[in-house]
Amino acid sequence: MQNVKLNCGIEMPIIGYGVYLVDPSVTERCVLEALSVGYRSLDTAQYYENEAMVGSAVRKSGIPRDEVFITSKLCQSRPTYAQAMENVKGSLRRMRLDYLDLMLIHWPMGNDSEIWAAFEDLVKEGYIRSIGVSNFYPAQFDKLVREASIIPAVNQIETHVFYQQRPMMAKMADAGTAVESWGPLAEGLNGIFTNPVLTEVGAAHGKSAAQVALRFLTQQGIIVIPKSVHKERMIQNLETLDFDLSQEEMAAIRSLDTGHNLEGWPSDALKYNPNTV
Repeated sequence: MQNVKLNCGIEMPIIGYGVYLVDPSVTERCVLEALSVGYRSLDTAQYYENEAMVGSAVRKSGIPRDEVFITSKLCQSRPTYAQAMENVKGSLRRMRLDYLDLMLIHWPMGNDSEIWAAFEDLVKEGYIRSIGVSNFYPAQFDKLVREASIIPAVNQIETHVFYQQRPMMAKMADAGTAVESWGPLAEGLNGIFTNPVLTEVGAAHGKSAAQVALRFLTQQGIIVIPKSVHKERMIQNLETLDFDLSQEEMAAIRSLDTGHNLEGWPSDALKYNPNTV
């Protein structure tokens, strides 16, 4: 598995398994299957209400804890410093873990510097190995960084072939913050699985349109967390690091960028949606 080295020195797998909208009743099974086929990075959140099942699957898998990279996200509305500290420890209790590899602020809360101060202290105390943000656009990101002692290791944002976020990519590169894509397959919308450009490129490599869409991101160093409840698709999503796209193929895929996300916001929007993943 290829890894991305975060700015804190920790390595994170470039492909992980996401459990957004995975029903809690099947989360444990799905995570066990993901681990069995080779995933070593898991992405959950308090908002998903399946943290406990992720933790249970990791324990039942028999895989040593230090071989699985686990991410969760804080979603309590405008918590105080003390509440943020307790909020993160609540995730650890639900998952029955001693630490998290990555904790994110799920979306801008308005008092992000207070939450971030709690995160920084949790890193010092060993509860979290790395910290980052999710759904932060330039204004929120810049404000947080101005007041931070630790620069976010990751910004998890909507990124896919139809919304390539090139301005944000450049900004995060300047900050030394890794980009992690949620919705790397555009949530199955816009005809992504039958897109003519993606299918033509895929045919040249013996790959599906979905595999090409994922490789387009990972070839740029973007972390992806595709979700599937089907084992065969989990495997297919992992089988995307054994080929490279040519410069011409990358350019053809770049032409698919609409400049707008799935909600219709432009790529330079400062808005955020508290109901995103």
